[in-house]
Amino acid sequence: MASSAQDKGLRRSENYLSELASHADTLFRGRFYEQYAAICYRKLPEGPTVEVLIVTSRESGRWIIPKGWPMKGKKPHEVAAIEAFEEAGVGGKVKKKAFGYFTYLKQLTDGSDVPCVVATHLLEVAQVFQDFPERGQRRSEWVSFIEAASRVREPELKGLLLAAERKILKSIGKRQLS
Repeated sequence: MASSAQDKGLRRSENYLSELASHADTLFRGRFYEQYAAICYRKLPEGPTVEVLIVTSRESGRWIIPKGWPMKGKKPHEVAAIEAFEEAGVGGKVKKKAFGYFTYLKQLTDGSDVPCVVATHLLEVAQVFQDFPERGQRRSEWVSFIEAASRVREPELKGLLLAAERKILKSIGKRQLS
């Protein structure tokens, strides 16, 4: 079963890369837009295990992480935390420094595709709210980082999710030793 999920994830990535290739001119000559995102995670009580929160996009229903556009007067990590609350109803401690970046094509309301560079910030979830702005507009699920990586389309985001798990588990291990 795991290999069928991996095959499906690989096909999703291959389709995405083909789609990106068809927009090569835009990617290399056009303007890039910035967005900020949160990799929301929680530690599980049983051992050094963590889960990540993924949400669906409102338009296509594909699996993503909470992300959004810059906000006047807000720093990137603050925007990531705001988006995590608005889209997934979670709050916690967000890292100020970006963990990593990924690119994707954002479809605007006029139907055009624009390339976006997304700075991701790690957010350790401390609270889950029942009421939040986009409740009912998206689905959300706590899953393993491997499962999350198999569900998202963007190859760079897949890599970031797996790298985030390694970093978080390493950090947990260091805290338990001290």
